[in-house]
Amino acid sequence: MGIRVIICSLLVIMVTLSSCSKKISTAINSTTTVNSDASMKKPYVILISLDGFRWDYVDRFNPPNLSAFIKTGVKSESLIPSFPSKTFPNHYTIATGMYPDKHGIIGNTFYSYDKNSVYRIRDRKVVEDGDFYRGSPIWIQANKANMVTASYFFVGSEADIQGIKPTYYYNYDGNVKNETRVDQALKWLQMPEKKRPHMITMYFSDMDRVGHRFGPNNDEKLIERLLELDLVLGNLFDGVSKTGLPVNIVIVSDHGMLEVPFEKYIPIEDLMNDELYMTINNGVIVNIHPKDNSNMNTIYNDLKNREENFKVYKTKNTPNFEYVPKDKNWGTIQIIPDEGYFFSTRARIVAAKEESRTISGQHGFDPKLKEMHGVFYANGPTLKEGYVIPSIKNIHIYPLLCEILGLEIPDNIDGNLNEIKSVLQNKQ
Repeated sequence: MGIRVIICSLLVIMVTLSSCSKKISTAINSTTTVNSDASMKKPYVILISLDGFRWDYVDRFNPPNLSAFIKTGVKSESLIPSFPSKTFPNHYTIATGMYPDKHGIIGNTFYSYDKNSVYRIRDRKVVEDGDFYRGSPIWIQANKANMVTASYFFVGSEADIQGIKPTYYYNYDGNVKNETRVDQALKWLQMPEKKRPHMITMYFSDMDRVGHRFGPNNDEKLIERLLELDLVLGNLFDGVSKTGLPVNIVIVSDHGMLEVPFEKYIPIEDLMNDELYMTINNGVIVNIHPKDNSNMNTIYNDLKNREENFKVYKTKNTPNFEYVPKDKNWGTIQIIPDEGYFFSTRARIVAAKEESRTISGQHGFDPKLKEMHGVFYANGPTLKEGYVIPSIKNIHIYPLLCEILGLEIPDNIDGNLNEIKSVLQNKQ
């Protein structure tokens, strides 16, 4: 798989509507391919996502490279995800400093009224459609400062958001070996100064996969996969150190994991009614979109009367959110399973029984559950050594990245630098 280098430097297009009309110009945004003189003086950041890496894994299993990285760097007791604590919403929250309600990626699956289509994370066409994504993710914010960027996977990095993608990027392919990703990141850091990316994102799915398959309490399976991942990360740490560059490595995870017995799976088909409403299931939250809003109260009352191991809410009254949800793409009714329960398809439930599986790992639940918490670790010349802060919300990672890179922090984000700036050298 070859790297796609997006080099877009287009002239303004002048369109004449009629002989007596004014000329209308449309500026096409371009991706930075050469660092400005100011950018070359900035430090470097590698933002690493360890999908599904629960807050307690390092303490439980003591992976040597990560443990050493943390000991000489900074950490929070845990990283608190946004609701729903699912992969795509929280990766994009980390990338933008915005809650899902504001940045638009409200679930791994959701219906968009503006696009009149359903966003699904395995649908390549929609994942690469920048119209679904709001906010200014960190690679775009860097691009606006004429700073070269790179991504070996991160939610949103494949999409033409504001007409921009990272200078160097790959379309997601889960079959790419971790070693290949690390090798490429180190090659980026060896590029000529003018073209060397100062902001790099990376993604590793190992702990999410093993957590889903075996649950977060299967120590044997977890430690086996964690030590393999730790070895790869150790190679990255060593390679970065050998460059001699002022590189700050920030490690985060999007969510934790909770053990869910298959006996607590709820068949989503029992709640569906295609004639009256569209049902969008994210396991821990089900969005109901009435096809005729005049039927909303009737639908709500009917679902409310059927509550069993779940609760039904009008959207504005739905719990677990850090705010009152306003994005119309949530729909007007939400169904939330009771703690420890999970919505799935009947076919998946049957398949699990046929395989004699009794438990799985799931996430997406209320961020107040400690099991849903992820990690924030960081190490580099801009950061303190051996410094620990209390649990912190993931919305605050973005302004920290901006501060390290000397980028302007947008006014419209939900994150606040003051909540996390104490991890920086010479900051209280």
